[in-house]
Amino acid sequence: MNNKNLFDLSGKVALVTGASRGIGESIAKTFAHYGAHVIVTSRKVEGCQLVVDEIIKAGGSAQAMACHVGDMDQIETLFEAIAEQHGKLDILVNNAAANPYFGHILDTDLIAFQKTIDVNIRGYFFMSSLGAKLMKTSGGGSIVNVASVNGVIPGDLQGIYSISKAAVISMTKAFAKECAQFNIRVNALLPGGTETKFASALVDNPSILEDLLKHVPMKRIAQPDEMASTVLYLASDASSYTTGTAINVDGGYLIG
Repeated sequence: MNNKNLFDLSGKVALVTGASRGIGESIAKTFAHYGAHVIVTSRKVEGCQLVVDEIIKAGGSAQAMACHVGDMDQIETLFEAIAEQHGKLDILVNNAAANPYFGHILDTDLIAFQKTIDVNIRGYFFMSSLGAKLMKTSGGGSIVNVASVNGVIPGDLQGIYSISKAAVISMTKAFAKECAQFNIRVNALLPGGTETKFASALVDNPSILEDLLKHVPMKRIAQPDEMASTVLYLASDASSYTTGTAINVDGGYLIG
């Protein structure tokens, strides 16, 4: 039996987007705890630096970089900096997302539509493309896309967001299929309701929350750390034969 710690990320360089708070912050801290050097990114570097400071205080290794994944120039600049400073990338977590509109699908305006698509589809696609190219040069890696249960069952009054997350699930499979030859695995996390600022419009509204929990067999929403542990599995050697899959972490919502 192999006694190696399959979750050990020592020597790995990991990039986590949208990591200044919520699920992304929890993922970054978890990766650092297991030995990775974590590049913490979001639109504003100040929030990232606070997370980095906490990681370093806890004995981990991390750095902050600003990147708005809805901006192609910023994506390209980010990967140029990673290539120059580290020469490789082992793990990429696409977590930054946009959900600017909450309302009936027929009232979705072009601005909200475009912002959602630019971040959640175009951003994820080119982050994955540039990330995989860098991984390819050093023998492989793991990409984890944070999608949503809304990509399987559209959320009420969350039409374009749900559509974008369905695209992320399909994108995950497409990249997994074509990048396996480069020893790059690509998987998706499908969170259910999670207690984050991003989801506050849902979890902070008692009537919406009550309706949501009717469909969750475990009768509660998740904490960000409950998402991070699954991402750790997908990023590490523990999932060495897992690619192209989407793992529901939803308290049973999709079977509820």
